[in-house]
Amino acid sequence: MDISPAAIAVIIIAIYLLSSIKILAEYERGVIFRLGRLLANPKGPGVILVFRPIDRLVRLSLRVEAMEVPPQDVVTRDNVTVKVNAVIYFRIVDPRKAVLEVSNYLYATSQLSQTTLRSVLGEVDLDELLGQREKLNLKLQSALDQHTGPWGVKVSLVEVKQVDLPDQMIRAIARQAEAERERRAKIINAEGEMAAAVNLEKAAQTLARQPMSIQLRYLETLLQIGAEKNTTIVFPLPVDILNSLGNVLRNLARESANGGPPAGGAAEHT
Repeated sequence: MDISPAAIAVIIIAIYLLSSIKILAEYERGVIFRLGRLLANPKGPGVILVFRPIDRLVRLSLRVEAMEVPPQDVVTRDNVTVKVNAVIYFRIVDPRKAVLEVSNYLYATSQLSQTTLRSVLGEVDLDELLGQREKLNLKLQSALDQHTGPWGVKVSLVEVKQVDLPDQMIRAIARQAEAERERRAKIINAEGEMAAAVNLEKAAQTLARQPMSIQLRYLETLLQIGAEKNTTIVFPLPVDILNSLGNVLRNLARESANGGPPAGGAAEHT
């Protein structure tokens, strides 16, 4: 059966139209160049028509991309060399700019993230790099987003993953932490001694108002010693007795040095 030229033309047109049908997913957008000129609005999602060779389609994904930054040698402001790696989360917000303004937005973002990581972290001290991670993440995110904005790329999050320190610096930090712990322990011990001294002063004032209470404390101490079945008993001697005994001994020594008791005292005795 012969096929007419009109039927052949219809078949060719049908095949061309079928091949021109493109389906874009919900997260995809299509940037179309028609005769080399960019169309005003990106196409998609859903079914679109791309008439080749007049049109050229560039597919772009609007999903968030996660890119790992390789470990970078960073010299901090206090001249400490560390290796730092990070991860960057970004997405395309303007497909037209992502195609027109940069040839490969993935490669450009990767290179920019490496240089920004070295420059930003090189302006901080090691203590700030280790202790203020959240602040540095926001600073890196702001710096990257400022440069990728003209490309139609939005950097939503930057996280510094790991900081590798030299072995000698790890030992120095360990010694610093140990010294800090010792300092805190001494301060706590001194504060405890001060509190104990204040309480002892209050207890002494209370005992001074009731002299007999010290005798009760002596008896209680002896009871506690005896309850342990000790073979040695330590009896606390009041300090007042020692002071009185010392005064008597000093008087006797003074009298013997003067050659006996005073004359007036001898006459009164007779």
